[in-house]
Amino acid sequence: MQRLFLLLSPLMIVLSLTVSAQEPIEIGNRRELFVDDFLIESLEGDAKQTVQQPTPQEVVLVTDKPWEGNTCAYYSIFQDSDLYRMYYRGSHWDTDKKKATHPEVVCYAESTDGINWKKPELGLFEFDGSKANNIVWDGIGTHCFTPFLDTNPDSPPAAKYKAISRGRPLGKKGLYVFQSADAIHWSLMHDEPVITQGAFDSQNLAFWDPELKKYRCYFRDFRKIRDIKWCVSDDFINWTEPAFLEYPNQPLEHLYTNAIRNDPRAPHIMIGFPTRYLPKEGQRVEPTFMSSRDGYTFHRWLEPVVPESAPEDRTGNRSNYMTWGLLELPDKPQEWSVYATEAYYTGPDSRVRRFTYRKDGYVAITGEQKGTLATKSLSYDGSELSLNANVAKGGRVVVEMLTESGPVWVSDPITGDNLDHTVNWPSKSPIQKYSGQPIQLRFHLKDAALYSFKFQTEK
Repeated sequence: MQRLFLLLSPLMIVLSLTVSAQEPIEIGNRRELFVDDFLIESLEGDAKQTVQQPTPQEVVLVTDKPWEGNTCAYYSIFQDSDLYRMYYRGSHWDTDKKKATHPEVVCYAESTDGINWKKPELGLFEFDGSKANNIVWDGIGTHCFTPFLDTNPDSPPAAKYKAISRGRPLGKKGLYVFQSADAIHWSLMHDEPVITQGAFDSQNLAFWDPELKKYRCYFRDFRKIRDIKWCVSDDFINWTEPAFLEYPNQPLEHLYTNAIRNDPRAPHIMIGFPTRYLPKEGQRVEPTFMSSRDGYTFHRWLEPVVPESAPEDRTGNRSNYMTWGLLELPDKPQEWSVYATEAYYTGPDSRVRRFTYRKDGYVAITGEQKGTLATKSLSYDGSELSLNANVAKGGRVVVEMLTESGPVWVSDPITGDNLDHTVNWPSKSPIQKYSGQPIQLRFHLKDAALYSFKFQTEK
């Protein structure tokens, strides 16, 4: 380590003089992910910033009931205490006659492990003369009914669960809002549509943002091509004037569903999995990834995160949508489970497959032989630094901390694979001493991938 310090020290001295040249970004004790360039000053050597693809797992649901079919879509999945809930459209398209075989309905499934899903006989709505089915809603809004568990602490018990969906009764097109006390029995919250400026012809979604302390809504509209609008509300009824999302320095592309939400481990960051629509390529679709720090300006990654080569039946018309859901499953604390659809239109039914991400693992900073990431000037709160990093055998991550007053600290090498590596220093940790002051971090990577870092109070 002393040799590393001596080799790098001239460069570090120059860098230490620049720490105060920019206003420090106050990150406090937030977890920071490398999903954009917000904190990145430079990438040197062979360091790269690369969007990651989740790993395909098992098929968890097949839409094989008479009231379901090959065009089931717009899945919403969330955890509710020890139960996982799933909602989706039940529909079927006769490809020969080119027409729907039955009216659209909203279906419900539940699971205790996020892998094995049951379709309970709810006994609520009749289909083909029987109520022995898992139809949870059969009124206005069945095309894209999207529920969520409302975490607003002031939400009344009768509206513990809320939903939003497109409807057009009596010509009043727009988004209608719904409520439920038990996630099963639903009713309209308001007789009129609450948002009317949009196309709404895919999964429109809304949720409580604990950082903003308002409800957010993201929905479909056209800006010459298919795109996403947003607005906010204090009460889920009265919404601000909608506006399109912005993607600076990135091309406009057809976007259908958006799957936007707060990241659970870094809730100040919004993440989304917008579905790119490719009308000139057989109308196929593919999920991508994007992130935002304000909820309306997004950094979009153009590479698909679930490519059509992922198993299986993803090459056809609209056969590859990401669902709205990001779950930690029992006994799987290291990963997020996400879900995507397959086999749309192609058979008697369609399927939902599970995929897994490493936590924080949407985008990685990698270095093979000699990669360095330098952050912008930061100000933090804490007495310890931890990293989410995966270091291959023989590799390492070394952290430098440069201070405004000149001292440079170099950490012990970090090895192994851990969501929460504690950074150790050869002498007394400098983290407590420089808390609240401008600093810069430099991460030196060899055969390593870095996903996030966090200042925190010592464990």
